Amino acid sequence: MNNNNGQTSFGALLHASFKSEDTEEWLDVHFTRPIGLAFALLWKRLGVHPNAITVLSIFLGAAAGYMFYFTDLCHNLTGVALLMLANFCDSTDGQLARLTGKKTLVGRVLDGFAGDVWFFCIYLALLLRLGRDWEPQLGAWAYVASFALCAIAGLICHSRQSSLADYYRQIHLYFLLGRKGSELDNYASQRAIYEQLPKSDWLARAFYYNYANYCRSQEQRTPAFQQFISKLHGRWAGIDDVPQPLRDEFRRGSLPLMKYTNLLTFNARAITLYVACCLNVPYVYPFVEIIVFALMYWHMHRSHEALCRRLTQEMD
Repeated sequence: MNNNNGQTSFGALLHASFKSEDTEEWLDVHFTRPIGLAFALLWKRLGVHPNAITVLSIFLGAAAGYMFYFTDLCHNLTGVALLMLANFCDSTDGQLARLTGKKTLVGRVLDGFAGDVWFFCIYLALLLRLGRDWEPQLGAWAYVASFALCAIAGLICHSRQSSLADYYRQIHLYFLLGRKGSELDNYASQRAIYEQLPKSDWLARAFYYNYANYCRSQEQRTPAFQQFISKLHGRWAGIDDVPQPLRDEFRRGSLPLMKYTNLLTFNARAITLYVACCLNVPYVYPFVEIIVFALMYWHMHRSHEALCRRLTQEMD
């Protein structure tokens, strides 16, 4: 909807930023996205580049991690505020890029790098905080125990959970909205782009090399889906040619899993972190990662693979 000056209304811009009602999380719809869009409109008016916002989010997220090292409530509440601001910036940079048409490869690299920096700093702060808290009882072993706990939570659980959650969300959008409505990629196509790039274009090569491996890790964990999508593409030229009843059947099976893809991304983790640190029980956060989120991941993965096996058999 346009106003009398021919400008698109805030509500219309906000609605256009949502990918689908199936995949949007309540907190993002009613809190993060509106604030992010308000900032995006402000930065657009000031002529700020989206990449500058992404860089700002990196510093805010790193500073938040530092604040969670301390045990007092003042530092931890500051960490909460900084991480919320970093998340608003993360929402803002994408919206600002769409508003200004300034989507770049550097922006994609920075966007992926930003979240990794946030949580690296957070896990490092928790590691040191737990080691310091446990040292009177465990001595030097306190840091070994805290390192093991945070490494399992961050490297084994968090990274795998969030990457597969993102993959399933893009798959759902692929069947719901078609090729143009999804960012679903595969290893073969991204590797091909990497191999075609000149060696002098080192930034693009680094990005596509790592992104191709990221796609491969998703594909290796989803054999039933790979068999299903391979059969699908072997029978029809593209997703837009697939009969609507089959697409609808996949959506019905995938839709109940979207709540898990949302829980395994940012918001649920951040809220758990805020509560654990502010109540000075920081060990709760990695244990929730390892136990609660891991069970969600297992159920999501098991259910999605079962859905794909069933639909593959029905196609046969």
